[in-house]
Amino acid sequence: MTATVAPLLEVQNVSKYFGSVIALKDISMHVNAGEVMCLLGDNGAGKSTLIKIFAGVHQASEGRFLVEGREVRFASPRDALGAGIATVYQDLAMIPLLSVSRNFFLGAEPTTGRGPWRRFDVGRADRITRDELAKMGIHIRDTAQPVGTLSGGERQSVAIARAVYFGAKVLILDEPTAALGVKEAGIVLRYIAQARARGLGVIFITHNVHHAYPIGDRFTLLNRGRSYGTFAKGDVSREEIVAMMAGGEELEELGHELEEFARGDSVAAARLAETARELEAEARAVSGGDTTPVPAGSHSTVGRQGAAAGSDTIGTTTSPD
Repeated sequence: MTATVAPLLEVQNVSKYFGSVIALKDISMHVNAGEVMCLLGDNGAGKSTLIKIFAGVHQASEGRFLVEGREVRFASPRDALGAGIATVYQDLAMIPLLSVSRNFFLGAEPTTGRGPWRRFDVGRADRITRDELAKMGIHIRDTAQPVGTLSGGERQSVAIARAVYFGAKVLILDEPTAALGVKEAGIVLRYIAQARARGLGVIFITHNVHHAYPIGDRFTLLNRGRSYGTFAKGDVSREEIVAMMAGGEELEELGHELEEFARGDSVAAARLAETARELEAEARAVSGGDTTPVPAGSHSTVGRQGAAAGSDTIGTTTSPD
């Protein structure tokens, strides 16, 4: 009989409260080795709060948090890193003016020399950075170039390779394709697939179903801090995921609102057309001439006789004393 392998990371009925605010309620999910688990939800669904629990930034108010079958309670992000959980946030935690290799080893720099002559080992850092990036199919032109000169996709690849090198078992990616173009987003998805092929468990957080569906193995959907459940790729279509993320009731309500708007718009268009016809009729009446006599006692009127004779002068009549 084959023993069951425990998930790399698992949460059971996890809730998180900030005072009277319920950020998460009864969330359960897990990620296995060699798997991409997509955590999906619209803005405000609770994705960021959940990954901060994974990363040791927050502690769950209720529920269990297990790493490889062992219940844990992280007091800080350092505890999460020590357990093999690496989180790559949207800002990537990189310094644009430092080199690729310096950013790769940021906070854990290899050194050479002793005592006051101890210094950053540039040669070793460049060699390791180049080798680790090459393992993921990433070829940087020069590891000494500032990381700020790289494209968004290349910087994401450096962050992913750095997490893998420092022993990550679970790689959590927070909206890695949010600010990228179509081509660069495809490059990042390829790096995620390579991380999965190396046996890592990947948690891919996004609100973009079109990025998640091609690469994901399973999908956990959040909506306003609650879970709609976890679905295998073969059990749910892309359109069903979109509907659940938006909320079926919300979509139906939006459809009714659009229908009402269309009806109201047609009524408004008819009223505008009627008003336009009235204005055209009035314009034709004015252009045809107005023979209404000038009221007595007017202080200033246009000389109609002069205008009829082709004169451009303005006639003035003065009221009697």
